[in-house]
Amino acid sequence: MRLQRHEANPILLPDPATPWEAFNVYNPSVIHRDGLFHMWYRAQGVDRISRIGYAVSADGVRWNRLRQPVLEPKGAIDRQGVEDPRVTELDGTFYMGYTAFGTNGNREQSTTPMFARSDNLISWEPIGPMVRGEDNKDHFLLPAKLGGRFVAFHRRPPSIWLAESDDLVHWPEEDMQSIMSPRPENGWDSKRVGGNGPPIETEHGWVTLYHAYDEKRIYRIGVCLLDLENPAVVINRPKEPILEPEEEWELEGDVPNVVFSAANPVVDGTVYVYYGAADHVIGLATVPLDDIIEFARFG
Repeated sequence: MRLQRHEANPILLPDPATPWEAFNVYNPSVIHRDGLFHMWYRAQGVDRISRIGYAVSADGVRWNRLRQPVLEPKGAIDRQGVEDPRVTELDGTFYMGYTAFGTNGNREQSTTPMFARSDNLISWEPIGPMVRGEDNKDHFLLPAKLGGRFVAFHRRPPSIWLAESDDLVHWPEEDMQSIMSPRPENGWDSKRVGGNGPPIETEHGWVTLYHAYDEKRIYRIGVCLLDLENPAVVINRPKEPILEPEEEWELEGDVPNVVFSAANPVVDGTVYVYYGAADHVIGLATVPLDDIIEFARFG
């Protein structure tokens, strides 16, 4: 099974007239709410610092974007950029996981997995980091609490981990566990894996998309099925990817050979997979929900 690229691809390009997003737009998060698609995307401009922009669409293909970013660096921890947003709606509140790229207390380069919340999709209030002092990113919330607790995916190289919290501020180490690692014998996901967007809840389990790369650092997208009650349990993990770089704009860009998704909303029985291509533009691929469930279960 493979995702079907949209004929309008790429659906979002850099805007040379806007300095903060003049070079690259990529790695978007998208949710569908009140009949509209809402997108948060990573952008880089003339200063090469990442900021997060916002766009809205009626059809998921043609977008209107705000002229100013909705999240940008404010201190040492994110001095060099805020990156790769992933938004989850939970109990009427929106939570964004994003990576702060900056310096730590020793003035060493650091990446810090941060969370923020919003009630209106535009204004974001920082909550704080999940952890400090380690290479950790690709984090986002499960769109449901389990046992009354928040559950987050995150990446400790080279694997995908789960974490739990009562308040989004404290993430006890004893409540963290590795759930999925690279498969050295499987080629495309043999070196590193990381989570994509919030999983899709189905009667069969959480349909969860993830990205991975191999020895040649070619990024592809795959899918697995996790247990509904205990998402640390992998029910099935197909061996084949569902999207890989093929188009020129996926093969060539700021970072070549990359398809990297952080969003997979479901609208009218179709899964919309939005992805950054070669760290330069944004693409869209789709698949019927029933098809991806079948592949996640039996592929």
